[in-house]
Amino acid sequence: MGRVGRRIGALALDWALAYGAAALFFSTSGVVNGFAVTAIFVGLQIVFIPTIGGSIGHRLVGLRVVPLQPGWVGLWRPVVRSLLLGLAVPALVWDSDQRGFHDKVAGTVLIRS
Repeated sequence: MGRVGRRIGALALDWALAYGAAALFFSTSGVVNGFAVTAIFVGLQIVFIPTIGGSIGHRLVGLRVVPLQPGWVGLWRPVVRSLLLGLAVPALVWDSDQRGFHDKVAGTVLIRS
């Protein structure tokens, strides 16, 4: 299982990438649009989880998103997981296995790769 330190590191990297992209394309007078940052963050999660097995941050810190059932993570799981993660609250709620609520709803688990 991916532990808290790696998860936070991956999340920080992903938010930094999203913030940088939003600053390049959606800033006005030096102010970055927060909705654009969140939309880019969610979009990156949706694109990279099914294609490379996790977000860029996940892969850089050695984590991978896998479904609980054997096989490919599919398309709907990353969408559900990412939309919930964009709300931030589900990611702050863990169970005894340190799985976030967003992972439980999507039927995924974040593991060390």
